Amino acid sequence: MANTTTITGNLTREPEIRYTREGQATAQLGVAVNRRWQDRTTQEWQEAVSFFDVVCWRDLAENVALSLSKGMRVVVTGRLEHRTWETEDGEHRSKVEITADEIGPSLRFATADVHRTERRTATDQPEGEADEQADTSDAVSVEV
Repeated sequence: MANTTTITGNLTREPEIRYTREGQATAQLGVAVNRRWQDRTTQEWQEAVSFFDVVCWRDLAENVALSLSKGMRVVVTGRLEHRTWETEDGEHRSKVEITADEIGPSLRFATADVHRTERRTATDQPEGEADEQADTSDAVSVEV
């Protein structure tokens, strides 16, 4: 079964980047998706907003934190994840969030200037002897 979803909306807050104990980057952001339609009986326009929490990892998290900011229109593709936890008071909580595979600016109302970034990764040499080699990925700056 496929579990892929794509949303287009505006960032509701600045991306928040953190690092795990192992040093992996993770970023969290919020996306508001507006839906507008005309009521056929009253001919009035109706609007609804859905809010989604998005999580991204590693290089994607770092590039998102460097490239995107609150208010920008973005396209997010990823998978739905259901998370559960228990609060300090013993209450059970749960939420559905999107774990992003790809995030980019929407070019419907903006332009983007893409820059390639370098990242360093260890080779498959024995521990302590790992040389670093350059690898590349894309970063984006957006003008609205």
